[in-house]
Amino acid sequence: MVKRSLQASLNGIQEAKRAFARKGWTQDNLAAEVNLKTRQPIWRFFSGRPVERHTFIEICLVLELNWREIATNPPAEFLELEEYPQPPVVHIDKLVQQVRSQRFDKIQDQCGILQLLDVSHPVAIDDIYIDVNILEQIASQQWVEISDLQNLDPKDFDRFGLGEIDQNQIPGMNVVETYSKLRVLGKPGVGKTTFLQYLAIQCNHGAFAAHQIPIFITLRNFAQESKISKDFSLLKYISQEFFTSKISDTSVIETLLSEGRVLLLLDGMDEILNQQSNAVLSEIRRFSEKYHKNHFVATCRTASQKLRLRGFTDVEIAPLTSEQIRAFAQKWFVAFTKTNIQDGQAQSVQFLEKLELPENWQFRQLIVTPLFLHLACWIFHGKDKFPIKRTDFYKQGLDLLLGKWDEARGIERDEVYRGFLLPQKLKLLSQIAAATFEQGQYFFEQRIVEQYIGDYIQNLTKIPMDTDELQVESEAALKAIEAQHGLLAERARGIFSFSYLAFQEYFTARKIVASHNLQAFGQALSGLVNHITDPHWREIFLLTATMLRSADGLVQLMKQQIDTLVAEDPYLQDFLTWASQKSRTIPAQAKDATVRAFYLALSRTPHIASHFALASTLDQGMFLDAALDDLLLECAIDGNQDFAHIHACGEAMSNILGIVLDVGLHKSLQQLSDQLPNSDQSQQRFELWSQTSYSAWAKQVKKTVVNYRNINHEWQFSSEQEQVLQRYYDANKLLLDCLHSNCEVTAAIRQEIEATLLLPQKELEDREWQ
Repeated sequence: MVKRSLQASLNGIQEAKRAFARKGWTQDNLAAEVNLKTRQPIWRFFSGRPVERHTFIEICLVLELNWREIATNPPAEFLELEEYPQPPVVHIDKLVQQVRSQRFDKIQDQCGILQLLDVSHPVAIDDIYIDVNILEQIASQQWVEISDLQNLDPKDFDRFGLGEIDQNQIPGMNVVETYSKLRVLGKPGVGKTTFLQYLAIQCNHGAFAAHQIPIFITLRNFAQESKISKDFSLLKYISQEFFTSKISDTSVIETLLSEGRVLLLLDGMDEILNQQSNAVLSEIRRFSEKYHKNHFVATCRTASQKLRLRGFTDVEIAPLTSEQIRAFAQKWFVAFTKTNIQDGQAQSVQFLEKLELPENWQFRQLIVTPLFLHLACWIFHGKDKFPIKRTDFYKQGLDLLLGKWDEARGIERDEVYRGFLLPQKLKLLSQIAAATFEQGQYFFEQRIVEQYIGDYIQNLTKIPMDTDELQVESEAALKAIEAQHGLLAERARGIFSFSYLAFQEYFTARKIVASHNLQAFGQALSGLVNHITDPHWREIFLLTATMLRSADGLVQLMKQQIDTLVAEDPYLQDFLTWASQKSRTIPAQAKDATVRAFYLALSRTPHIASHFALASTLDQGMFLDAALDDLLLECAIDGNQDFAHIHACGEAMSNILGIVLDVGLHKSLQQLSDQLPNSDQSQQRFELWSQTSYSAWAKQVKKTVVNYRNINHEWQFSSEQEQVLQRYYDANKLLLDCLHSNCEVTAAIRQEIEATLLLPQKELEDREWQ
């Protein structure tokens, strides 16, 4: 008979004390880890007194010690047959198949459907699921210098540390097959629960781990029921689960577990309330050690990864790749289109095509998680387009992360950062976003963001707080923000950022808009327009314009700031004067500002198609005279004097002669066109003409262009002036984008701004006196 108690040897006590010191716990902490009601057994353990055998072994497991090496005269066998009778011998494979059959319908009902957000009916998992990829290295555990991150391209920001830049991605099923004890980490909405459900269904159908029994446990349910029964026992919980499938013999479960025939899927370690987490984790540790032959897969949010499980390998779900986004969209629209499969496939193609448009790159950055991809599909499904106001999409996404996502699944979390109300959370996040963005920081050290949080807490409480107390509060709030909704994420050790650049930009714009003090409000807008030439602030301008009740003041300030960019340079003013004069020679159907924009770009980068960008923003139509000037410049520019260029000049001349109305210009151009060699002439005659006559011909074209069309002047800009003109041009483009962003601007102000775009300073001043 094996004795019922064990006691530590003198050497064992010393080794245990060293392990206990490394943990940094108190005896109360250790008692909680072992799920003891008092710390008396802990005191007896370290005093070398007898301790109940199972408690002794559990203490050693928690301290990561071999209990046989700690105990005095440990028994040769852990269990004796006469003390613990064994169940009758049954052929294990036959038993597995029998239990799988009895459990099949329960697993299908438990894991075979998904209840998607804002969808009134369940969806079969096979209709929507796509394979996930896994990262074997956890980004937040890596050491990176913050200076290495500050110059990261904004379009790579959301992917940093998530695999597309840093490391290879591995198919999820491959990783599960590799590790017998696996913990799958991931940020909110990446599909952790769905992945576990998929594993259960695959096992249920024999496509994966056909020799095992899938058991899916939602840990928050286990914790709640165990709290009521005051017995945190996974074995009892599984027995109750099996009882619903008419399997009441507990020896069956013991046999399956002892033989390693269970695939145990434990979902939502982060969803357990703090007061229950120690007991639950202790039970998982004990259970996984006792029944180590089985296959264990648990899930947890990345920010809660410090809830470690001994012997488990941590991996992280990777963001969706372009191929996965495409596969998900195709499945989604087929599943939700009520007409037929073909219509669903057609809408998915339309969704993907519009997603790839340059103006939708912010959406592409957000939908790398299934949660936001589902939201994007759902919005597009109802409107056949993405929302014009991106703020609407961002707001819905934030509503999900800040509570709706947990509420929809019935998850209760611990009280968050001093019980802040939702408006207070939004204000805190807005202050952090604006402060860091203003300093050009996409990534920031943990101590910096904790200082911002501490300042907010101190201002909110109005009661002076001890420095150490405030530091503890700030750190706890940061961890809560990260764990509960993931809006702030640890990208590397001690380095944080907003989980998506779009949210940092949104909160920054929200901070500008949210001020209720009129004086501060004016200062906020003035501070914003000071960044009008900084491309990193482009999205802030667009978001702010759409969030303001009236954007009149913003666009007027933008226009004033833009005009000052070139106001002090006489040569640039001459250039703008010429463009303005040229615009007045164009027929009335074209907007003056459109024509000025065209010639502003045409004279700086002739024959380059991109010069239509600003002009097309003002007026989508092409106008006759501008097209004529474009063709003329094609001929006036010196080429390589090869056949292709000269042939192109001939075609351009033919097109020009068909649209020229001016008699004198038509006659001059006809004479120039007659001088060009025919394409059917011999190679020798063609080469002779190109060498002897081409240069004189091109000069004559240039002279004609200057005389009749007032273009092709030799504007000589310095490199500094080129840069100023580019900033001026881009800022005007931004102003127009704001006007066209569905923001609230009165018609009179909109018309005045469009009419005065790109005008020289003198004409602007003359308009003020009219």
